[in-house]
Amino acid sequence: MNESANDILEFWFSERVSPQWFNATKELDDEILQRFGGLWHKALNNELNDWAKTPEGALALVILLDQLPLNMFRGQAKSFKTEALAIKVTKHTVSQGFDKKISKNQLMFLYMPLMHSENIEDQNLSIKLFTEAQLTQNLRFANHHKELILKFGRFPHRNAILGRTSTHEEIEYLNSENAFKP
Repeated sequence: MNESANDILEFWFSERVSPQWFNATKELDDEILQRFGGLWHKALNNELNDWAKTPEGALALVILLDQLPLNMFRGQAKSFKTEALAIKVTKHTVSQGFDKKISKNQLMFLYMPLMHSENIEDQNLSIKLFTEAQLTQNLRFANHHKELILKFGRFPHRNAILGRTSTHEEIEYLNSENAFKP
């Protein structure tokens, strides 16, 4: 496996970083940008596609394209710029059976780009994969994401970041206790 891909996996799954996956700080966001921003740009330009030839490399590439931008570019439209590439890598990885070779505690990050997609077919695949892998905690979130796509056709919490106008129904949702707060 590529040394940079290994660096991403060691960093992301470290005892220091894993507790911050869904509760990051500005310090962690800045560290991720400094350490991995250059690699993200290479991935954006399809310069790291060889990583997808191994299960671990594909996982590192998905994390680089899907998770790390959410930290590096928090609150910016740029944080979603490589989402479609992450989905493509995830689908390729699954089609190759590589997901069966990734440890269960890491597998959720391989499937997560599908849950982040605003496409209902991707959402359906997300539910299927999380169910088959028995990742029940993630399945709960995947179902919530799918419900949002079914109801709104998009994620309302992205509207402001992406310059989209929210509908009255979306505003009601965003002001509710059930709203996803990035």
